[in-house]
Formats: sequence, C-alpha cells, structure tokens
Amino acid sequence: MNNDKFLGHNGFLWFVGVVEDRQDPQFAGRVRVRCLGHHTSNTTILPTSDLPWSQVVLPITSSGISGVGQSPLGLVEGSWVFGYFRDGDNRQEPLVIGSLPGRPSEYGNPNKGFYDPNPRPVLGDDANETTKSVYPREIDEPDVNRLAVNNPNKQHSSLTTRTAERLTNITGVNNTWNQPEISYNASYPYNHVYESESGHIMEFDDTTDAKRIHLRHTSGTSIEMTNNGDTIEITKNNRYILVTADNKVYIKGTKDVVIDGDYDLKVNGNYNISVAGNKTETISGTKTSNTTGAVVHTGATIDLNP
Repeated sequence: MNNDKFLGHNGFLWFVGVVEDRQDPQFAGRVRVRCLGHHTSNTTILPTSDLPWSQVVLPITSSGISGVGQSPLGLVEGSWVFGYFRDGDNRQEPLVIGSLPGRPSEYGNPNKGFYDPNPRPVLGDDANETTKSVYPREIDEPDVNRLAVNNPNKQHSSLTTRTAERLTNITGVNNTWNQPEISYNASYPYNHVYESESGHIMEFDDTTDAKRIHLRHTSGTSIEMTNNGDTIEITKNNRYILVTADNKVYIKGTKDVVIDGDYDLKVNGNYNISVAGNKTETISGTKTSNTTGAVVHTGATIDLNP
C-alpha cells in the first residue's frame, strides 16, 4: 500500500514565517503566512493575497468545535509563527503550531514581505517620518508584555495612567481617606498577563508578597484584588447593578459613602432602619417630609426641636 500521500508518511516539512493577513473570509481563525525559505519577500511577485490560508492549532483547553473554549484569534499581522505543511512538498496546506516571541530590532516595513503590511498612522506633522508597520509596536525590548517584565525604565502605559489618576483626600463625614496606592510590584516571570489589541488587560500575578488579580478595560474601568485581600473597583462612567432576587450585604467594619451629586432612593415596600447607637443628621438646606400615613416616634428621649 502506497502511503506517500498520507499525512504522517510524507515527511515533515516545517516552516517559520510571518503572519501577513488574518481577515479570514470563512471566520475560521485562519491566517496567511509568508514562510522563510519557501516564499519570496517581493510582494510584487508574491502578494499577500496569493499566500495560502493557514489553519492554527489550539491547546487542549479549547475544544476547537462549536465555539467552546477560546477562539483562535490571538495572532496579529507581524506575528512570527512556527508550523508545518500538511501536504508536504505541495506546500499549500500550512498549519500554524505556535507563535514565536522575540526581541525586535527594527520596526516593520509595510512595503516588504515578512512584515506587518498595515502602516501605522503618522503622528504629528512630520510628513518625512518613515512609514512603519503597526506591529511591532516597540523595538529593542522583548515581546513579553511590559506588565510581566516590570522594567522601571519602560513602564506600561496603563500603570502610568493608574498612578496619575489615583484619587486622594476624599472628604467624608468624619474623616478623609485615599484610594489605596497601586499595589503592582510584579517580578518576572510570575505575572501572567493577557492584553488585547485595544488595551484590555488581565493580570494573574503570583509574585511573592505582591499577589494580585487585575481586570482592566481600556477606558480605565477596573477591578483589582490585592495581596492582602483588598478589592478596588473603579468605574469610569455609569454603573448599573440589577438584582432580580435578594441582595444581602454584610460589612464587619465601617462604611463611608461620598456622593458629589444627588442621592435618590425609592422603596416600593417597607423601609426599616435599626440603629443600635446614635443617629446624627446634618442638613445644610431644607428637610421636607411628605407622609400620607401615620408618623410614629418612639424612644427614651425624642427631641424634635433641639
């Protein structure tokens, strides 16, 4: 029996290449890869649109079927990848096994093969600025996320922003308090970071004495769980909490709430308040009570006109 054409019996023809297109018309996560030693860098002779589509391999933590697990959409134009040709010498059925992070020494040239073909916008009014590809974004530093590396000379922009926007001197009723200091203190290689293209971030930091979980939207809305168990939530716009059943809150300590705007509270049922100590109200304006039912005050001492 001739098995020369059967996958696994026709040799293992592998490649290293650069992703140049990920706009798969079949939405199957395929990418077009220009392979070193197999394809020319001349995009006139071999344009990106003539490169074969490559399927990608997912880890076993994703099912690869019916959308269960992670979608195969992590690669970008400019990503270096490794794989092999399922059809051997025909080289028309490439399969990407993984990506290859490195340390870029130059920006991409969108006019040449083996680079991201998408030019980045020219910043400022310098019309003579050399056109660069979108990726790599930075050179002379590793492709590993800055939040994972924690080089103080090349700080991640989100960390700079969080530090600058930290709120302090919030005046409450009987005290003044601050937003906790940014607890980031990652040590390589213990901070496991995921960042999307637009800047959404997930951090699972296992650094000794600095363990954190941090989820951040590119707008700055975030939630962070710090090493000592604190939770810090920041909402940069409106916040909506919808509960279709009971909502129970237990606080073993004090609660300070500062509202710079109005506070409206509507209770469609009964409203019960139990205060074991004293209750003090300080009102700078007018207090108005509109009651259609009975008003009952009970207590050892009730002074309505102190």
